[in-house]
Amino acid sequence: MPIAVYTLGVAVFALGTAEFMLSGLLPEIARDMDVTIPQAGLLISAFAIGMVVGAPLLAVATLRLPRRTTLITLISVFGLGQIMGALAPSYEILFVSRVIAALACAGFWAVGAAVAIAMVDLGQRARAMAVMIGGLSVANVLGVPAGAFLGETLGWRSAFWAVAVSSAIALVGVVTLIPRIPLPEKKPELRRELAIYKDRAVWLQIALIALAAGGVFCAFSYLAPLLTDVAGLDSGWVPWVLGLFGVGALIGTAVGGRIADAHLFGVMFSGIAASTVFLGAFALFAGSAVAAVALSFLLGFSAFYTAPALNARMFNVAGAAPTLAGATTTAAFNLGNTGGPWLGGSVIDAGLGFRSPAWAGAAMTVTALVTAYAALRVQRSRGGGSGASRKVAGSVPADVAVEARS
Repeated sequence: MPIAVYTLGVAVFALGTAEFMLSGLLPEIARDMDVTIPQAGLLISAFAIGMVVGAPLLAVATLRLPRRTTLITLISVFGLGQIMGALAPSYEILFVSRVIAALACAGFWAVGAAVAIAMVDLGQRARAMAVMIGGLSVANVLGVPAGAFLGETLGWRSAFWAVAVSSAIALVGVVTLIPRIPLPEKKPELRRELAIYKDRAVWLQIALIALAAGGVFCAFSYLAPLLTDVAGLDSGWVPWVLGLFGVGALIGTAVGGRIADAHLFGVMFSGIAASTVFLGAFALFAGSAVAAVALSFLLGFSAFYTAPALNARMFNVAGAAPTLAGATTTAAFNLGNTGGPWLGGSVIDAGLGFRSPAWAGAAMTVTALVTAYAALRVQRSRGGGSGASRKVAGSVPADVAVEARS
């Protein structure tokens, strides 16, 4: 695995920390900005929506630009967004800083995923994506708890400064370690790239990613009240359990990335099925503190065990447009990260209690299994097995891949 792929994983650590750290900073931000906690919570939604919108828009806008230059620009803008947030004198400016950071984050994810895919052989795609997703897992294990600790001891602005420093380190890595990846001799054409959206296999994969991610985050977003109000744990346990979820995610990413290249659909089916079982068990046994803690780890494992396969599969079915494939994957995951918590909040508001998001999440993952079966049927109807799509061969031009790996 080229060291440049690990460099992208380090950058994703900074991106992931910024995306999720506000979950532990909302009370402090609300007090400092003189807004309600729900209003402060909109800063999280702003980032997710910015990711959904920004990924395809920036992928299209940078289609003909050198990818290394694009990555340098995007991580620089992201870091400036963190500095803007740290210095924000008002809620409105903080909100704008989150949108700017989200757009840059989305673009980096999209282009970075395409670069990672270009730098490895066909049989290493899921492993390359696992390295990038591993950065997100480490962010959940270390970055998010560290941000909460900094927010409690030094103020919420210190967490933004810490991410800005992480972004600067990532920038140095991108500048020094990412190779020049030339555009193909035939310049990318927007019409040709957009043609992937005529393929129902692409839309099935978008739905599959959104449902699988949304099902897990439907429950995970409300894990804190579930642990305190249902399982009876003290609030001091919440950061540790969140960290345990991150440990499960890190292990799941490593295992799934190793297996997925050879068993793409097998990983998707088994991982989503496991998440369904764990979500159902959460709803049934959340009254037991031991069960709730153990299931937090297992849910993190199953969710991120599935993630490399979900990513790699999109590049297989949308191989003719690798940059838009990365952008579409980013948007699909964030559709789930937006829709899942919304559904979880809706069932709680309906008076169904803090166990209900786990049931709602399980319903989403069951639907994801049905969608995965439909995707498999489509692939088999085209003469493929349960592995790579026929479109993969043309996904990365040979001259790009060879120079990237050299």
